[in-house]
Amino acid sequence: MPKPDETALKAELQVLRAELDRSVAHDSPARPRIEQLLRDLESHLDETGEAGPGQNLIGGLRAAIQHFEAEHPRATAIMNDIMVVLSNMGI
Repeated sequence: MPKPDETALKAELQVLRAELDRSVAHDSPARPRIEQLLRDLESHLDETGEAGPGQNLIGGLRAAIQHFEAEHPRATAIMNDIMVVLSNMGI
C-alpha cells in the first residue's frame, strides 16, 4: 500500500503531466526537458517503490524550476509542489 507522501507525489506528477499537455507547446524546447524530468521521477518511484534518496532528481527539478519560471509559471508552481512532497519524504 503506498504511503501518503508517495500518493501525493504521484498525484502531483499527474497534475504536472496534465499541465504539460495543456499549456506547453509540442515544439517548445521546454517540453522534452519536463517530460524527461517526469520520466525520471516516475522511474525512480517504480524502481524503488518509494522516493528514496534522489539528489539527481532534486537537482534536475531545481534546474527545471529556474529555467521555466518565467515562461511556464503554472508548471513551475507544480514543480515547487513536487519539491515540497519530496522534502516531506526526506529527499
